[in-house]
Amino acid sequence: MRRLVLLAALLAGCSSTHPCTLVGTPVGVAVHVQAPLAARAQSVSMEVCWDGSCRPVRSDLMPSTKAAGSTCSGDTCSATAVETGDKNTFGGVQGLPARAVRLRLKLLDAEAAPVFDRTLDVTPKMRHPNGPECGAAGPNAVLTVGADGTVRES
Repeated sequence: MRRLVLLAALLAGCSSTHPCTLVGTPVGVAVHVQAPLAARAQSVSMEVCWDGSCRPVRSDLMPSTKAAGSTCSGDTCSATAVETGDKNTFGGVQGLPARAVRLRLKLLDAEAAPVFDRTLDVTPKMRHPNGPECGAAGPNAVLTVGADGTVRES
């Protein structure tokens, strides 16, 4: 019976012209902090508000990496991940709408003292991880905090 349910779920996500998987989209706010500001920040505290209520979010920052030194042997390739000096995180926000919200973004140091504090309006966008033919999977916002403290939405 379990196999039948799984097969039905997989087939429900397919169309005759474009295969749709059951890949979802995390609903919330992604934050990318550029160096050198990232060196002082250990975590992110956000308050996301819409329709008269706010949702608090707290998340640790993780080092950002990029691929470097790739090598291939036959049909097997590998790469080394190196830290970039930037940091990133994602904070889940249940019920986040795909329309403008007010967001207070704080970057906190190791003692939870603010090293950055901004309030801004952002507009989460519906994401289509399988392409527009498969429908939207959920909204999220992606913010980059620049080295100079500017915040841009991507």
